[in-house]
Order: sequence, then structure tokens, then C-alpha cells
Amino acid sequence: MNLDAFNQFCSQFAATSHVVQWGDSEVWKVGGKVFAIGFTTKKGTPAYTFKTSPLNFDFLSDSEGYIPAPYFASRGMKWIQQIDTGGSLDEELEYYLSESYRLVALGLSKRKRTELGIEVEAKDLELD
Repeated sequence: MNLDAFNQFCSQFAATSHVVQWGDSEVWKVGGKVFAIGFTTKKGTPAYTFKTSPLNFDFLSDSEGYIPAPYFASRGMKWIQQIDTGGSLDEELEYYLSESYRLVALGLSKRKRTELGIEVEAKDLELD
């Protein structure tokens, strides 16, 4: 996935906003809270950062193509960075970006979700 495809995918979620910040990173938010970040590495390749459940964080931390997100994970947050963006992980990335959106939206107050017109399901999820 390239950055244009990343931006197009993230723009499909309800009540999102997009800003370019933190050194030209493509930052996607829901209700003012970040759920996805895309940027170009010093090597010139794209990388994507997103929030995960604790279980997915543990799984992805040990999976090829992913690392704990340097800034977020070092502060105890469950964020992962996909660093292998050669195309084989695009479907996985779409799933994890969708889950990140859901997790962040669930972290908003019920009132805020109602104001934004967001309907998300908690499933059986630990928010942390």
C-alpha cells in the first residue's frame, strides 16, 4: 500500500479528519483522536502506525513486517508500526487500520460518538 491508497482507505471511515503533521506524516483522527499514521521512512519506504488490542499487539510484535511503534509503545501504549509495505500485507493492514479506528472510536464518550454519528461495536474487547 502506498500513502495515497492509505489516505483513500482511511478517508472512508465516518467522522474522520486528516492532517499533515509530525514531519510530513499523514495523520488520521476520529473525534480528534489519532487512529492511523502514515509516513515515508528515511529509506524512502512507507510505514504505517496504528492502535491495536493487547492480544494483537503481542502477536504483531513478534511478526515479520511489524514492530512496536517506537514512540507509542515505549510509553506503554499498544501501537504497532507496519514496516514491510511491499504489498503482501495490504489486506492485513486494512484489517488493522479498521480495528484501530474501532478501538479509538470506542474510546470516545458515548455522547461524542452520537454527536459524530459513529456506530461501533465493542465485541469482546479489552480497551487498553
